Amino acid sequence: MSRLRATVRLQFHKDFTFDDALPLVEYYAKLGISHFYASPITTARAGSVHGYDVVDPTRVNPELGGEEALRRLVARLREHGMGLIADFVPNHTNVGGSENAWWLDILEWGRQSRYAGFYDINWYGPDPDLQGQVLLPFLGDAYGNVLQAGELKLVFDAEQGAFRVEYYAHHFPINPGTYGQILRESDLPQLSLFADAFSARAKDLEEARGAQRQLADAAKDPAVAAAIDKAVAAFDGSQPANQERLHALLESQHYRLASWRTASDDINWRRFFDITELGGLRMERHEVFEETHSLIFRLISEGLLDGLRLDHIDGLANPRAYCRKLRRRVDDLCASRSGGAPEDGFPIYIEKILAEGEQ
Repeated sequence: MSRLRATVRLQFHKDFTFDDALPLVEYYAKLGISHFYASPITTARAGSVHGYDVVDPTRVNPELGGEEALRRLVARLREHGMGLIADFVPNHTNVGGSENAWWLDILEWGRQSRYAGFYDINWYGPDPDLQGQVLLPFLGDAYGNVLQAGELKLVFDAEQGAFRVEYYAHHFPINPGTYGQILRESDLPQLSLFADAFSARAKDLEEARGAQRQLADAAKDPAVAAAIDKAVAAFDGSQPANQERLHALLESQHYRLASWRTASDDINWRRFFDITELGGLRMERHEVFEETHSLIFRLISEGLLDGLRLDHIDGLANPRAYCRKLRRRVDDLCASRSGGAPEDGFPIYIEKILAEGEQ
């Protein structure tokens, strides 16, 4: 493979995939380009045109063609002695919406979630009304107005045996420990038994997940499905009589819904600057570092990546320590990677806003 000589930036998205770049390789090789520099290749929010709103850093973005298409592109680059540098986002992931499984797990299970320590959340801040909860400033108006307008919809996912509240593109999972509030609105004895089971298993995630699977199986019975639909209808916020019931359910969750206008004053988790859809990761924690980089490390070890460009490291608890740790980890991977290390080393480029006096 050629030494790093010149790069071309390629912005991948659903309308320009890895396979779309294949015919360009020979053209750029003739121009003297030694490396393609790709926008983020990890899974971003559906339809993203830039890729920095990552929802799953452990998987190559299927909208770009997935890992198989990435391998085809790298193979074509290798035919021309060229390499691949990828953009990577260490500081944050996209939150809100319905696509980030880590974030949704936190909303569903609160501090019990294995991902609760992945994000910079202050579970016990100075606000007495926000103890043990995550503030979610994703509403377009004040919470009370949104509730009264009937815009918060309780939904049952029959495939997962799970309840959630939907608000346009946002999903707010209901904690299984509170399913009893919903299921007891039905007069079907079988659902009363499920309500008791969920209440009893609230503190055991595996048992609660098992109860969700059992509920999903039970819901295959049309009579049970109809009873669940009846229970859900009792929380239809478009009817004034149901609003107090829906409000009580939401008050018992691991989050508190709020207007987007409250974010600047009340938010209790770190964002990327003031962008509420980008939640800051605690990259100083070993398990967060390893899981967030798992895909990238594997691609490096398999000889598919030849350099990284780090999107903003501003906001990390210790940017210098992170960079040093990443450098050591990459060097170790390159020492034993397929095809050997790049001839002139594995470059890591860093984007950072410099403070006054900072080099």
